[in-house]
Amino acid sequence: MIKPEPGDAAGRLAEEIVRFTRLGARAKGMLNAGDLGAEFSALMLLFPLRHLGPMRVTDLAELKGTDPSTISRQAAQLVKAGLARREADPADGRASRLAVTDAGLAACGQLHEARHALLSEALSGWPAERVTAFADLFEEFNSSVEARLRSDPAVSARENA
Repeated sequence: MIKPEPGDAAGRLAEEIVRFTRLGARAKGMLNAGDLGAEFSALMLLFPLRHLGPMRVTDLAELKGTDPSTISRQAAQLVKAGLARREADPADGRASRLAVTDAGLAACGQLHEARHALLSEALSGWPAERVTAFADLFEEFNSSVEARLRSDPAVSARENA
């Protein structure tokens, strides 16, 4: 690993983001949500469906920034597990949308609680004001990255290819 130069806060942050991503992949195995009948990546589709309502697989793929065939495979897992259902798209009866079921809503709740418990335990030694400050800064960081990605023509071209 190449260490950032002293005083290179952006380089240090980049290294910590890589570390966080690596830890996140390991931490998802620690989420005590039980066997919900689908892969973790498929389960993560339940959250946008819960918040945004039924969606076509192509729209869900665009939202997640991934290939529609991957989302289609994950959607099939959710349907098989009873966590989502396919329904006719009212705008085009030939197309279908994916909608979260009551069991899917319950799974979202389990996943949310497991994630909250894991983070609460990890942050248990932090003073409340530091947790709040970190959450505020992390939100600001994510918003800045999202804005940068929206303004980058190369990212837009890859997403629309």
